[in-house]
Amino acid sequence: MELRLPASNFPATGRRSTEPLPPVNLHSWCGVPRRKRDDTSHRVFLSIQKPSSRMSVSANFPCGQNDENIESLSFGKKRWIHFIGVGGSGLSALAMLALKQGHAVTGSDITWSSYMDALKEAGASLYIGHSETNLQRNGDISSLPDAVVVSSAVPPENVEILIAKSCGVPVYKRGAWLGKITKDYNLIAVSGTHGKSTTTSLLAYVLKAMGDDLTAVIGAQVPQFSGGNVVYGNGHNFVLEADEYDACFLGLSPHVAIVTNVDWEHVDIFEDKEAVKTVFRKFLGRIRTGGHLILYGDRHDQYLDAFSLFNHPKNVSDAPSDIESLPAELLNSRYKVTTFGMSSENDWQASSVSSNTLGGCDYKLCHKGKHVNDISLQLPGVHNVLNSLAVVAALSAIFGVSRRFELIGAIRGYHIFDDYAHHPTEVRAVLQAARKMFPSKELLVVFQPHTYSRVAAMKREFASAFTEADRVVITEIYAARETNIWGISGKDLAMSIISPPCDFISCLDNVVDKLVKMVSKDPFRQMVILTLGAGDVTMVGRKLLQELERILQ
Repeated sequence: MELRLPASNFPATGRRSTEPLPPVNLHSWCGVPRRKRDDTSHRVFLSIQKPSSRMSVSANFPCGQNDENIESLSFGKKRWIHFIGVGGSGLSALAMLALKQGHAVTGSDITWSSYMDALKEAGASLYIGHSETNLQRNGDISSLPDAVVVSSAVPPENVEILIAKSCGVPVYKRGAWLGKITKDYNLIAVSGTHGKSTTTSLLAYVLKAMGDDLTAVIGAQVPQFSGGNVVYGNGHNFVLEADEYDACFLGLSPHVAIVTNVDWEHVDIFEDKEAVKTVFRKFLGRIRTGGHLILYGDRHDQYLDAFSLFNHPKNVSDAPSDIESLPAELLNSRYKVTTFGMSSENDWQASSVSSNTLGGCDYKLCHKGKHVNDISLQLPGVHNVLNSLAVVAALSAIFGVSRRFELIGAIRGYHIFDDYAHHPTEVRAVLQAARKMFPSKELLVVFQPHTYSRVAAMKREFASAFTEADRVVITEIYAARETNIWGISGKDLAMSIISPPCDFISCLDNVVDKLVKMVSKDPFRQMVILTLGAGDVTMVGRKLLQELERILQ
């Protein structure tokens, strides 16, 4: 089986719709097609090595809330970050990612682990035992880390935590740190009581094989990844294993959230299964507007009943919108839902599951009741069939999140669209498409430049990319993970655009206000409003539509 997807739906590649992605051979993650069962030349057995059971210091240290100094650390510069409890699978992965990002990393734990071997080899300075001196550079008491990150297993009375706080060093619990380092990405958060590591690994593997220069953090060692449990790239997608332990995933704001199942496992944290469901409902509330929930949807599974999260809709602040069979109270909200499972009620279904000679499972992949293909997994068990279904569903959602000429809504004479275009070539192409689609309508473009480096390098190309528009609004540059060493601003770009007429409005809220006033004066004007960019400009169209519906209807 080959999975071929249009590049126009894939934000990380920069290709346009006329340039299809190369096919991705699914042999490497879900087996080989039945017709090629005897061909073993391309098989890759994806084995997941779960960490051995270990814990630094046993204590209840909740990590779902943000630290009061959460915004005090800038990622524009290379920093010194100290990790307490660095020997565990979760924190060691974050320490390795920090190293790959160029930060100086130190860490401490009460015992040595295999994860620390890789960190030491990569350049981290590591200590056994917790001490004030671990926070000093070469014994200099005036030299302190820029930030301290703490494992969920470390108690708040840990000496290094106390010293850091007394010296004004920001201390981040693991959940808050994850929220901070992922906030500028398209975050795909894989949650669930069981199957997180396998599903996260499979998803990251397939995306990487498709050419996505993604970043990923996984709670298990994956032999196919040179970084073990970390993949570091320069793309906009971040695949993360999101843990419910200690409610750590409540610090995240995912674009795509996967819930593989819901069960009562961490009895030291959750009183019963209802307590588990409560924290997962809160996690659903963290999904971003316009995002996507991938949910295990077999409603008669009394043990792993993720669908029962919707039994109490009044507790779900951000509910799904596209499943007709959901309670009416959950409709018309701000993110989409796709279900997967063994039942035909699901969007993605595995039917006719059977064992194969590879030691795995064969099944028929169905989408909305229609047979798509025959799949042969090299991983055994129905649970891995479900994991593979979650990956398939997530891939379709990720491409939807990529925002290619997405209609936000229409009201009176106005159509509002949103697109991910953030490169001059992409901007020019999407405006040409818009002009062809709406030849007689005015075209107003709101463009949020993405990263100082791109604007500095391509200002001339951007200046000539908007010729198909009738009017352009440029906002301030979305910095992402950069500092402005180029001394450039969105105003500089706006001033370089000679034609069409161009305005600079720094704040997105002010853009919405101006557009609302414009439409209010002439609600039947025939106009397309198109928001462009890879940052939070995607919210402009939705806020505008909400305001216009309020005042015009």
